[in-house]
Amino acid sequence: MSIQLDHIYHGDCREVLAVLPEQSVDMIFADPPYNLQLRGDLWRPNMTKVDAVDDAWDQFADFAAYDQFTEAWLRGCRRVLKDTGTLWVIGSYHNIYRVGRILQDLGFWILNDVIWTKTNPMPQFRGVRFANAHETLIWCKKSADQKTYTFNYHAMKQMNDEKQMRSDWALPLCTGAERLKVNGAKAHTTQKPEALLYRVILSSSHPGDIVLDPFFGTGTTGAVARKLGRRFVGIEQDGTYIEAARARIAAIAPPLLDAEVYGLYETKRTAPRVAFAALLEHGLLLPGQVLYFRKRPTQPRLCWPMVRCGLPTVHVARSTRSGR
Repeated sequence: MSIQLDHIYHGDCREVLAVLPEQSVDMIFADPPYNLQLRGDLWRPNMTKVDAVDDAWDQFADFAAYDQFTEAWLRGCRRVLKDTGTLWVIGSYHNIYRVGRILQDLGFWILNDVIWTKTNPMPQFRGVRFANAHETLIWCKKSADQKTYTFNYHAMKQMNDEKQMRSDWALPLCTGAERLKVNGAKAHTTQKPEALLYRVILSSSHPGDIVLDPFFGTGTTGAVARKLGRRFVGIEQDGTYIEAARARIAAIAPPLLDAEVYGLYETKRTAPRVAFAALLEHGLLLPGQVLYFRKRPTQPRLCWPMVRCGLPTVHVARSTRSGR
C-alpha cells in the first residue's frame, strides 16, 4: 500500500498504521485521548454547565486498557516513522507520564519535554486544587543511537526575537474565530491552537516533508502543514471530524513563498563553505588587508598562520561600526 499525501484516512489509527509503508513519514504529531476519567458533570459558580471532554473516544475501562491502546498506536508510529524522523506527543497530567514510560520502553529517546503554558486556562471551579494551566509535549527520536534528525534551531531563534527558544511556550487556548463550530457548538472539544502546531512543525521538519497525525480531529496539523509548505497524512475515525477538517484545509491557499520562508534556514553546519585561501586566489581579499566584523570589537589580530603555507598574512579586526 502506497501512502496518500494530503489525505485523511478514515479508520482506527492502529489499523491504518499497520498497513501504511514502513519508514514513510518524516515527522509525527500525536494528540491522543487523555483518559481524563471525569466523574460527573462540571458546573460553574453561576450554575452553567461546563462543556467538558466527555466524548466516548476519551473513555477507557482502566489504566491497563489505556496503556494497551497507547502501546499499540505508538508501535504503529514507530514503524512508519523514518529513521531520521521525530515524534511529538501532547498530553496532560492524566496521561503524559504513562505515555512517556511507554515511549521509553519502546526504544524512543526523549529530546525535550515542552510545557505549553495556557495564557487563558479554564478556572478550577470547585476551588479544591490548582487551576490546570499547562499541558506537556514530549519530543523524541526513534532511538538513542539515531544520529540525524531535523531541528531548525535558527528558525526557532528568529521566532523568539533572536534568543534561543526555550522549552516553555506561553500560548492561548484555541478560541474565537479559530475555533471550528458546527451549528453553534464546538466541532471538537480539544481542538489545539494553530500557534502550537506552527512551532512544532516549523521546528522539526522541512518544506516538502511528510507530517503524520494519527488523531487528526478537525485538522489543525494538516492546516498548519499546508500553510508551511509541508505534506500531511491524517488518520481519523470520526466522520464528522473528517468532514470539518477537509473543508478547513480546502479553504487554505497553497503557500506562494520560497522554501526559506517556511523554515529551510541555512546554519553554520549546512551553509556552503569556501576555503580561506580561495578568497585570496580570486582577489576577494588582499595581502595585509584588515577584516572587520560587526560584533565583539577587539584589536586586530592574526587570524590564520598563513605564512606557514607560503601565503601572506591577513589580519582580522572586529568592529561594531556599520559598513566596515
